Amino acid sequence: MKIAIVSDLHIGYERFKEDAQRQASSAIEAATAMADAIIIPGDVFDKRAPPPDVIAKGIEIFRDAGRKGSLSGRVVGFIGNRKIYTDVPIVAIPGTHERTSAERENVLQLLGLAGLIVDTSEATTIIGKGGEKVAVYGLGGLSEERVKDKLKELDPKPVEGAFNIFMFHQSIYELLPFSDDFLRMDDLPTGFDLYVNGHIHNRVETTAHGKELLIPGSTVLTQLKEGEQEEKGFILFDTATGKHTFVPTGSRRFVVKRIEAEEATPESVGRLCETALESAMSGANDNPVIKLYVSGKIAGGFTITDMPIHNVVRRYSDRAYIEVDSSGLRSDEMQEDIENLRDSKIGELSIRELGESILFSRLKEVGFDSDIDVSELFNILSTQAREKAIKDAALMLSKTAQEGRQATSPAQFSSERDIPQQP
Repeated sequence: MKIAIVSDLHIGYERFKEDAQRQASSAIEAATAMADAIIIPGDVFDKRAPPPDVIAKGIEIFRDAGRKGSLSGRVVGFIGNRKIYTDVPIVAIPGTHERTSAERENVLQLLGLAGLIVDTSEATTIIGKGGEKVAVYGLGGLSEERVKDKLKELDPKPVEGAFNIFMFHQSIYELLPFSDDFLRMDDLPTGFDLYVNGHIHNRVETTAHGKELLIPGSTVLTQLKEGEQEEKGFILFDTATGKHTFVPTGSRRFVVKRIEAEEATPESVGRLCETALESAMSGANDNPVIKLYVSGKIAGGFTITDMPIHNVVRRYSDRAYIEVDSSGLRSDEMQEDIENLRDSKIGELSIRELGESILFSRLKEVGFDSDIDVSELFNILSTQAREKAIKDAALMLSKTAQEGRQATSPAQFSSERDIPQQP
C-alpha cells in the first residue's frame, strides 16, 4: 500500500497565509492522486481556534480529497474511545498548534466529527486494501513535560497481521538536543514497522529501534531558518517494498544571505545588501522569501541608524518578501554604551524599576505632573490589564493634557490604540 505522509500544513499561518493555503491544497491534492491513504502527523491548522474562513478552507481541502475517490484504501477498523464517521483513509492527529485542554474539542476533532478525516489520536486506525492492512497508531502533540508519562500510560501496541505505523508530533532530543524533557528515540514504543513524526519543519530521515523514522517537514515556510531552504512537499512510502520518495509540491524559494561588513559605512552596507539581494533573486520573477543577516563592525563616526538597510529592502519589496536581522552589526560606541550601562546605577535596577523610571521621565518630557501614580500606570500597561482599565488610563491622561499642563507635544496616549503594549 502507498502511504502519503503530509505534515504541518499550518493552514491560516498569517505571515504567508496564501502560501499556506495554496501549498496545503497542492500537497493534499497530489497525495490523493498518488497514494492509497494519507496520514498527517499534526498541525493541520496554525491556531487552536482558527477563524471561520480558515476552517472553511480546511473543510474544502479535505472534502475535495474525499470526493475524488482516488484513495483506494479504506478504513476497515478503529480501536479507540470515540466514533469515526468516514471510511476515507485520511488519518490525522492534532499537533501542538491545535492542542486544547482535555475537556475541549480541538479543531481537528471537528473535522473528524464532520466525516472529513479520521482523528486517530490515542487510537489505532486500520486501513485495508485488497488483502493488506496498515494500522496507524497516533499520539497527538503534548507538552514536553507530559509526553513520556503519557506514552508509558498508553503503552501503544502494534496490531498483529498489519503493517504498523506509530505517528506522533513531538520534539526529539537526538534531533533537537535543547531540553532533557524532549522525547528520545528509546522512549518510542517498540514493535512498529515505521515511525512518523511531525512538528519539525525540515525533512529528516533517520531510524528508531532499527526501523525508519520519517519526518516530511512542513508544507509551508514558517520559521525562516536555514534548514528550510529545501523544497516543500510530502513523503510517499510503499509498504510492500519499504522504500520511500520525497514528492515536491511547489513553494516559493527561500534564500538565506549573510553579509559580513568590515569597517561598515552606509555606502558599503547599502552596496553589499543590494548585491546579496540581486544574487538571491537570480533574475527569476518568482517573488522569493529572503532572510538577510547583516553583521560586522561599524566604522567610526557612524551608528547602526545610519545604515541604509531598510531603504534598500523597500526598493526590492515588490520583487521579494525580505526579512532582515542586523543584530550582528556592532560599533565601538555601542560597546561603550553597553559597558557604561552595565557599570552604571541603572544596572542595579530591576526591569520593573527601570521601566517605571523611563515612563516617569517620558511623562515629564511631555508636560505631565509628577502626582500621577507612575507605578499604577506602569502596572496597567505592562500587564495588559483589562480593556476598561486601559481606556480609563487613556482618558485620564488625555483629560490631564487638555487641562493645560504645558505639554510640549500632543498627548502621547490619546487613544486606546496608541497605548504601548507589552511584547
